[in-house]
Amino acid sequence: MPLHLWLPLVTICILGAISPGPSLAVVIRNTLIGGRMDGFVTAISHGLGIILWALLTATGIGLLIVSNPGLFDGIRWTGAIFLFFLGFRYLIARSETAETINIDSDATSMTSPFRDGFLISITNPKIALFFLALFSQFVRPEAGWMEKLVMATTAGVIDTLWYAIVALLLSHSSILPRLRRHSRGLERIFGVVLVALAVRVAM
Repeated sequence: MPLHLWLPLVTICILGAISPGPSLAVVIRNTLIGGRMDGFVTAISHGLGIILWALLTATGIGLLIVSNPGLFDGIRWTGAIFLFFLGFRYLIARSETAETINIDSDATSMTSPFRDGFLISITNPKIALFFLALFSQFVRPEAGWMEKLVMATTAGVIDTLWYAIVALLLSHSSILPRLRRHSRGLERIFGVVLVALAVRVAM
């Protein structure tokens, strides 16, 4: 891929990654509950979902999905249901965290960082529209599979690095204990935000 096209693509991917949304809430919450490793796992799985969306867009399948009302509504409703599930789960969760070695099984059994990160990226219609509206502009008609793979990998790596940095900063020894002292309130906030986003996506 020519450098003069790749650099703007990197800029667009960075702007897309750092825009706040449900993905950020999930990464923060999983880092808060499970620590740095859970935050990293969430970041990696979210990046894999981004790579998948990028490949779908580069191959034209993304346009087919978004232009087909049935398929897109299916993704939209799946995303809304998953956001509501996460939000409701956070609202009813108890305040136990992984602050000590004796982690309560109820607190960890409700957390699956790989699943949460992957599904939040795959079922988020905002991400689908981002790739269709912006990412697709960099897909050249003559692009081969190698160029498309480079584009998808670029998007996924940037996304993963951003959320890994978030997890790294939040899990710092001087920050994480303070967050965990307010874990109950933070989980309620995350829950309300995700439920509100679920309603917005559904409507």
